[in-house]
Amino acid sequence: MLNPSVLPYTIDSNNSIQHKPLLISIWRGFCSLNDHCKKGIPGLKGYPQFQKDCRSVEYKTLGWKLADDRKSITFTDKKGIGRLKLKGTRDLHFYQINQIKRVRLVKRADGVYVQFCIDVDRCENIEPTGNTVGLDVGLKEYYTDSDGIRIENPKFLRVGEKLLKRSQRRVSRKVKGSNNRGKARLVLGKRHLKISRQRKDHAVKLARCVVQSNDLIAYEDLRIKNMVKNHCLAKSINDASWYQFRVWVEYFGKVFKRVTVAVNPQYTSLECSRCGEVVKKTLSTRTHVCLCGCVMDRDENAARIILSRGLGTVGHIGTSALDVGNACGDETSTQER
Repeated sequence: MLNPSVLPYTIDSNNSIQHKPLLISIWRGFCSLNDHCKKGIPGLKGYPQFQKDCRSVEYKTLGWKLADDRKSITFTDKKGIGRLKLKGTRDLHFYQINQIKRVRLVKRADGVYVQFCIDVDRCENIEPTGNTVGLDVGLKEYYTDSDGIRIENPKFLRVGEKLLKRSQRRVSRKVKGSNNRGKARLVLGKRHLKISRQRKDHAVKLARCVVQSNDLIAYEDLRIKNMVKNHCLAKSINDASWYQFRVWVEYFGKVFKRVTVAVNPQYTSLECSRCGEVVKKTLSTRTHVCLCGCVMDRDENAARIILSRGLGTVGHIGTSALDVGNACGDETSTQER
């Protein structure tokens, strides 16, 4: 049972439906704590903490009302938000009111945003290309495919790190609680927000291009959470945002009805794509050399192994891969989200 003294915002409200997302979030927090305790995970178990500076609030189908011209939204939960003007490029007239399932207010460094969760099936039909590709992501290159094509790693954090450090020093020099410190924090937040948006924009455009150009995309089912435990590479791995790229590849795979497969990453960098023998090499060895005479870049060799494993996985279910819900690798992926 939830203590009413802990949740006055929910208990005092006359409308419990519009605050259901809050209860769902709290319930997920305690469920996660319970799972961690049962699994015996060492260290902190993730006890839910009170979030003092809340930057978002979510509504379901009640508590808000769109204007007839779709240029403003009014929140009717009597919490002091009131009427807000909407500015953006999306045409909300294209959707019916009953298609909007959730409305979320999000405060960011450069303003307040309204997010609409809309129930709509997005599907685009494009001609088959007959191409298949395997992707091997990395830090030197963003990824290398099975055809030998390399995409440069933009390294947005490394590029903007100088400005971030300067902004952080300015925040540290200001007196805590002063207006100047608040202004400096706002500038620092905008710097971080720009880098985050650059990563997302790069991932979206690159994923869409890859999916539209190939009928099957195979990639590694990487455990990013375990990989960032290497503190020497953690910053570079997070800066690459491989998982965000994977999420968008799977999303566009559903939109364009392409097959995306996540394969086991074990030994992809060691196996030979020609004979299948395991050739041990260190991380600094960038060329794959096998006794069978195969000599190529190690990332291209790994991409070919990934493609062969992806084709082998899809081969078990034939050409009906798109019909069994495997277009995003849901049946082959073991990644926990």
